[in-house]
Amino acid sequence: MSDRRIRIGIDVGGTFTKAIALDIVTGEILSSSTVPTTHTSERGVSAGIVTVLSNLLKESKIRLNEIEIIAHSTTQAINALLESDTAKVGIVAMGVGPEKNDVIKRTNLTDAKINYENDIKSSHRFLDTSHLITDSEVSTAIKELKDEGAKVIVATEAFGVDDPSNEEFVMEHATKQEIPSTASHEISGIYGLEIRTLTAAINASVLPKTVQVGNFVEEAIRETGVTAPLMIMKGDGGVTSMDTFRSKPILTVLSGPAASVAGALLYLKVTNGIFVEVGGTSTNICIIKNGKPEIRYVTIKNHPTCIRSMDVRVLGVAGGSMVKLESNTIARVGPRSAHIAGMKYSCYANVDELSTGEIIFVKPKESDVDEYVAIKCKNETYAITNTCAANALGMIEEGDYSYSNPESAKLALNILGKKIGVAGAQAALSILQTASFDITKEITRIMKEFKLESSKVKLIGGGGGASVLVPFVAKQLNLDYQKADYAEVISSIGVASSMMQEQLEETVVNPNPEQISKLHKKIHGIMIEKGSTPESISVDSVYIPEKSLLRVTAFGNVELDNRLTAKNIFSKDEAMARAIEISDIPQDKINFAFETDHYFVFSGNITTKKLMMKKNKQSVIVIDKYGREKLSFSNAKIIDGDVPRIISGLDKSLSSDSDISPQVYLLNELKLIDFSGLTSKSHIIDAIKNELESFSNACVIIESK
Repeated sequence: MSDRRIRIGIDVGGTFTKAIALDIVTGEILSSSTVPTTHTSERGVSAGIVTVLSNLLKESKIRLNEIEIIAHSTTQAINALLESDTAKVGIVAMGVGPEKNDVIKRTNLTDAKINYENDIKSSHRFLDTSHLITDSEVSTAIKELKDEGAKVIVATEAFGVDDPSNEEFVMEHATKQEIPSTASHEISGIYGLEIRTLTAAINASVLPKTVQVGNFVEEAIRETGVTAPLMIMKGDGGVTSMDTFRSKPILTVLSGPAASVAGALLYLKVTNGIFVEVGGTSTNICIIKNGKPEIRYVTIKNHPTCIRSMDVRVLGVAGGSMVKLESNTIARVGPRSAHIAGMKYSCYANVDELSTGEIIFVKPKESDVDEYVAIKCKNETYAITNTCAANALGMIEEGDYSYSNPESAKLALNILGKKIGVAGAQAALSILQTASFDITKEITRIMKEFKLESSKVKLIGGGGGASVLVPFVAKQLNLDYQKADYAEVISSIGVASSMMQEQLEETVVNPNPEQISKLHKKIHGIMIEKGSTPESISVDSVYIPEKSLLRVTAFGNVELDNRLTAKNIFSKDEAMARAIEISDIPQDKINFAFETDHYFVFSGNITTKKLMMKKNKQSVIVIDKYGREKLSFSNAKIIDGDVPRIISGLDKSLSSDSDISPQVYLLNELKLIDFSGLTSKSHIIDAIKNELESFSNACVIIESK
């Protein structure tokens, strides 16, 4: 019997499908494999998934019984939506008689104002629920919608969140008529009939496509003999089952970008920074603060939804982006890539072959209007890309994933330079400047949005093309830069690491502490049930008064941290050494402040001078038992002791009239709970008081401005 516990992560990108095998006991990456993504295969991307999985099994000699989970990212849902490869939706709306006109207005997407793009094809029927709806009424409505071309059904009712029985009734009849269905209460637990219906319709529109893809992938993997659970990445960085993907594919929107961020969070232990993943086709940018990504409601093609995913900004420029000329100048780089055009990079071509080349213009796709630059040689045509430009300028170190033949790169750029009347080096620099423009603009926007100081911002580069663009961008913005370990497969690592994330939302007016605590306990139980280790779970609470919405979000790792291996568990002294290493607290100023079963808290009083004024600040850093930074504040207050002391300290420290959510965290035993989303002083105090009822060892940290 093997002691190895292996997780396989597969990232299906626009250019490549990459996979890694991760031993979660040791943290060792046993093997990796990369193949081109099989977009045009009869079995779609599943063909590439099987190839890359077979390569892993062969190269690392993994036994099938050692694999405990396979997880993969997907772009199928978002691609189907972006390319309008969607099915017509039949909407069965329900409500009480007098509300008929209002319900119809809010659920008929042909008329609904919220359907901005008007690209979700739909038909509509209304059923009056002032009486018990009958089998005949529902069956007739579904049949009529099918006759009008609907391929999938959406069931939606004004108060279906509170009582979903009617929506479920419609779904049962849809199943009898062999047509897929979605109910709005399944998508979200919040009120808001219009947006909930639209979100359900968007989800339904891609069901036929994703069901087919899901079946292909699962069948293909099972054919290899692997019996381990197959999971799929969600857009919020968590994982879910293939059954969920087949029924709620909208949850996987931004799955691919989320994978790289999950890798940065869980494997690289990034706590604060801007993570920039550069692939072959696109660049993903995400801010990480206090070990967590920003999570927001997703907008799809200008459609607002009630689905929450990582706030990842996706740009159509990357390592393999091709170059477009206008009036003999570099006018644009991307969004088309060499992979889409079916071309190799010129920097990987043979010098002798390239020497026969001349500049031509190509359309990567027949439908493209823009013409992109390529070098036509005697035997083959090559693309000029960002990777070619960076290698021509000597920016890529030997051994880097993006390193190529420098002579080939220089020759390719000289050929382009001759065409536009400049030196090859100038042409290469112009390409990188043009390519990086949107990236620098987006990072600047993020820094302004989150009020980040340049001196405290670090860019972390990931993806196979990290060295191509991120150092160049960092230099332009005068920011620190760090390339991630295993950058080229960081997305696959993120998928294998499988951060669990669950979210519960309830419509509640002025929630009391019991309601908040009840949701905390419920979501904590869900996380444990799905395999998260108790010590890794952290819970956030947010109350949005204008929507009467209480939201709790839980994050956790699935056995990624090994408690059986003592070397991974830090002593107090080791944790202090780690705190000194990664914080701004000098060694002679740092103090041990508090300890729970899973966390160490350190502080340091630091005096700063500005003009003639002195200001005393208490820096605080929280390190977990695995040496990871979980929280870091340049100025914060620590309150510990018994419950009355903590509550009294909170009462004195929190403002009653602030519109800004204070940063408030509770540490007790294995839990780290974020109450920063509760804007009301009374909500925070009541929630913490309720949480402390069963704990004697806890502390609260409050950020000071």
